[in-house]
Amino acid sequence: MSFHSGIVSPQGVWWKPAAKQEKLWLVIAFAWCMVLFAMMPLWHVKGGQNPSGIRTTVEPSEFEARTQRFIDEYGVDDESGFPTVAPPPGSDLYLVGEMWNWYPAMRLQAGASYTLHISSLDVNHGFGLVPANVNFQIIPGYDYALRITPKEPGEYYIVCNEFCGIGHHDMLGKIVILAAEAGGVS
Repeated sequence: MSFHSGIVSPQGVWWKPAAKQEKLWLVIAFAWCMVLFAMMPLWHVKGGQNPSGIRTTVEPSEFEARTQRFIDEYGVDDESGFPTVAPPPGSDLYLVGEMWNWYPAMRLQAGASYTLHISSLDVNHGFGLVPANVNFQIIPGYDYALRITPKEPGEYYIVCNEFCGIGHHDMLGKIVILAAEAGGVS
């Protein structure tokens, strides 16, 4: 058994020059790293993946009060114990995430524009809209406002895609998009 240190080289051939194929793969790997490194700022500036919404700070209790005023003004029904709202086109919508639910449920009109305000009252939540491909990280103390124009009528479910505790798997919300020719929302 032989020992080595920083002064005594270990036995082997690791210090010999790399073979031609090894050099080629090192060059390819380094070039690919440089391409990806250069793409990061480009993806940030030109990419369509960055949310174009407005973010502001808000006290969770204030956001909850705004949401309750929204429910009081546009509430039409209860679904599984949660309020359902049917705001007119152009409205500001308020959606709260808290352990372990999203509320209120919403009925929106296809083709109409809205401003959706989302916030959490307690811990981080992930806002995922199924079957649409919409995902956001929702953090307490921040109001995320997004301009939306629903296009396809149907039922969309809101899931939490950020583990938020023991009831995480039950954290569901609902948005129903009604066809424009249905005469609006009732």
